Amino acid sequence: MDVVARLVAQDLTDRLGQPFIVENRTGAGGSIGTEVAARARPDGETFLVGSPGNMAIGPAMMRNLSYDVGRDFVPVSHLVTFPQVLVVSPSLPVRNLAELVAYSKSNPGRLNYASSGVGATNHLAMEMLRAATGLAATHVPYRGGLVTLQAILSNDVQMCIEGILTLPPFLADNRLRAIAVTGAERSALMPDVPTVAETVPGFDAGAWVMLFAPAGTPAPIIEKLSSEVRTSLAKPAIRERLAELGATVTGTTAEQAATIHRQELEKWRRAVEASGAVAG
Repeated sequence: MDVVARLVAQDLTDRLGQPFIVENRTGAGGSIGTEVAARARPDGETFLVGSPGNMAIGPAMMRNLSYDVGRDFVPVSHLVTFPQVLVVSPSLPVRNLAELVAYSKSNPGRLNYASSGVGATNHLAMEMLRAATGLAATHVPYRGGLVTLQAILSNDVQMCIEGILTLPPFLADNRLRAIAVTGAERSALMPDVPTVAETVPGFDAGAWVMLFAPAGTPAPIIEKLSSEVRTSLAKPAIRERLAELGATVTGTTAEQAATIHRQELEKWRRAVEASGAVAG
């Protein structure tokens, strides 16, 4: 999120002569920064860079949020989506998703999967996958992405879903095996790895980045920023850099972003319910 925000912010600054400053407000799964943006004056001075974590999963999990993402924000543009990848231990005798599901069913209780924590995007993406395929595996939460990969290497667990950029070194020397990409399309970084959707039509659990404005921000400001963001994302240098990061660039209108966000809210709500993950 930070890299995407800074790439776009710098280009907007250079082109428009108006400084766009990226301010990280971390904590509580993103809810602290999200609350700051929700309470900001809707004057075109403050915007929010959102992800599934703070703008879809958090609202479904956390009962005591002081804001409502549907009421307090207006989507400006869907910027990019980052695919995640289902990886398994090479010790498993499986080469694709269908074989993994069949193996899990014929070996009940044997398989575990790691995540970077209860309610994390990779946890809920796996729960979506389990609901869609019948994959039999027990959740083992850890703290952080690289720890989940280490858990597979030490054979404490047999699989996980992880961000695409962390995986190439492990795949190159066959310490991990890539089974499927969770996004709607194959990744240019791993063109030979099929998508889950090739086995489960319609499956999409990518990690997106969207830009939001506080509710009440004048429509002309939202439309202007949406247009300028799309101009930035169309620049070859920016697209090349984002492609290096494994991102699929979208750059939608505000109206398209609103439709996508409604769909994502429902999708991740169902995933949270299926997982039983609930926070305070």
